[in-house]
Amino acid sequence: MSDVYYDPYDVGIDADPYPVFKRLRDEAPLYYNEQYDFYAVSRFADVERGFADAKRFISGRGGILELIKANIEMPSGTLIFEDPPTHTIHRRLLSRVFTPRRIATLEPKIREFCARSLDPLVGSRGFDFIADLGAQMPMRVIGMLFGIPEADQDEIREGADANLRTEGGRPMQVSEHPSFGSEMFAEYIDWRVDHPSDDLMSELLQAEFEDEAGTTRRLTRDEALLYTTVVAGAGNETTTRIIGWAGKVLADHPDQRSELVADRSLVPNAIEELLRYEPPGPAVGRYMPEDVELYDRSIPAGSAMLFLVGAANRDERRIDDPDRFNIHRKAGQHVTFGYGIHYCLGAALARLEGRIALDEVLSRFPQWEVDAGRAKLAPTSTVRGWETLPVTVP
Repeated sequence: MSDVYYDPYDVGIDADPYPVFKRLRDEAPLYYNEQYDFYAVSRFADVERGFADAKRFISGRGGILELIKANIEMPSGTLIFEDPPTHTIHRRLLSRVFTPRRIATLEPKIREFCARSLDPLVGSRGFDFIADLGAQMPMRVIGMLFGIPEADQDEIREGADANLRTEGGRPMQVSEHPSFGSEMFAEYIDWRVDHPSDDLMSELLQAEFEDEAGTTRRLTRDEALLYTTVVAGAGNETTTRIIGWAGKVLADHPDQRSELVADRSLVPNAIEELLRYEPPGPAVGRYMPEDVELYDRSIPAGSAMLFLVGAANRDERRIDDPDRFNIHRKAGQHVTFGYGIHYCLGAALARLEGRIALDEVLSRFPQWEVDAGRAKLAPTSTVRGWETLPVTVP
């Protein structure tokens, strides 16, 4: 019996979880934590298989351990916390308006948002990857998509951040009727109902679909509120973390950063490797409605399972030399965006934003060093990344 210990709320483990992840893969591929009553799998094959099995590992109780353990009814419209048939209907609706063509047309605006953040910093001795770029550009993109005035975007981003924050070492607090901060969007939705535009929110409000009861209708106000909140939160928080990790990891690998400065065609693959190497969401939860046999053990119905994405992405059973960051690695060897029916709908947008942000940073700042004394990881149990990442430039 292995004595390996994994606690998703442990600040010390979170600072560098990879040694623990390796021990889990090697010694306890099916792990049970008694204190918080959850199981976890860490090998690539198990995580991939689990994501693909949406019947035995369901999302309808939430994809976050605290939500699953709270045993509450998820309100309609949460999308990522839904199961078929509702999930299928709501996902199809979003995919109709979140098309690859629409995403591709965003590039000039995303570059403009990056330039607005970065140009004033040129000539200074340093900047913060989070405060000066990561916290600004993704929220501006979401604001543009949903028609949220820029004057209100900071307040919404701060509210979304606050909803995910935890005290160091403690689980996130969950209410009996979670709104996920959707009240922040109420004003805009009510305005858009009467003043439709060409933004994503107007399309979602106007789109007709057939619901699980066979009724053709539009989203209710409450569904639209939750829908908007979940998509905006997921799109903002994770992309902010990707940008932060780009700053940290490339500072740790200046030789590879120099290659990127010299050859921008390597940037898309570098973003893919960053997503594998430091995934913004290192663990994803699922609820188990029936008994499951794994590793000669019977896991009882009603259990919570964590799929350790951060561990799977560094599984030497699937990936050669997985603890080495390598921008030339063949892309696609990760489960950062999930797998199966819940594969992240915003993956193309996150990749696009990451690619443009890195390209625009390298154009202005080919070198930087992290000010380690002032850099700080964000305390959340859902995403892992930098709250502040100040850097100095020569």
